[in-house]
Formats: sequence, structure tokens, C-alpha cells
Amino acid sequence: MDALNEFLARRGIYTLVMILFFLGVYGMVLAKNYLKKLMAMNVMQVAVIFFYLCFAQKEGGMIPILVPGNVDPASYINPLPHALMLTAIVVSMGTTGVAIALLMRIKEIYGSVEEREVLRRASK
Repeated sequence: MDALNEFLARRGIYTLVMILFFLGVYGMVLAKNYLKKLMAMNVMQVAVIFFYLCFAQKEGGMIPILVPGNVDPASYINPLPHALMLTAIVVSMGTTGVAIALLMRIKEIYGSVEEREVLRRASK
């Protein structure tokens, strides 16, 4: 039992991130509503962002601000993954905004956001 607790304390976040990611994949594949697919895609994006942010952490690391007396660069956390994930969040919000606008147009034209109904009406 101690081994399980130690694993969850150290690496459990990766397990949770993988569960979150595959929950998003599951939703993308099985959802028949385009809005639900969009929400599942957002869950996947959040899981990837969490993964990179968790992967970038190091035990005992400090923020990358020069501290007098500390000359060891290995004691600082690399800021690049955090900057990249900030960019990923902005791209995710842009993608979501465009997708919502497209869903509004689909609803306006086809009267539904259900996949089967939209495909049936589009094939006419």
C-alpha cells in the first residue's frame, strides 16, 4: 500500500492527465453532437497542457529570476514549456471561438448540431 501511495504522490498526476486525455478521445469518437465533440476536444487540449506543465516541473526548482548568491542554472525551472503552454491556451481559445461560430452557422443552416441530422440534411 505504501508503494501505491508513493507512486500516486510522485507520478499520480500523469495517470490523471492520461485519464483526462483518453476521456476527451472517447468523447470525440463516440459523441454524436458536434457541441459535445467540441467540449471533448477542449478536454483533450487541457490534458495536453497539464501534461506539459507537470512535465516541466522539477523538485526544488526556483522561478527563473536572478537570485543573489545562486549561480547554479540547474536550480531554476525552465520557462520555455510554460511560455509554450500559454501560447497553447491562446490557440485553444481561438480554436474554440471559431468552432462555436461554425456550430452557430451549422445550427442556423441545418437546424441541428446532431451529426446524423446534419449529414442527412446536407446530402439532400
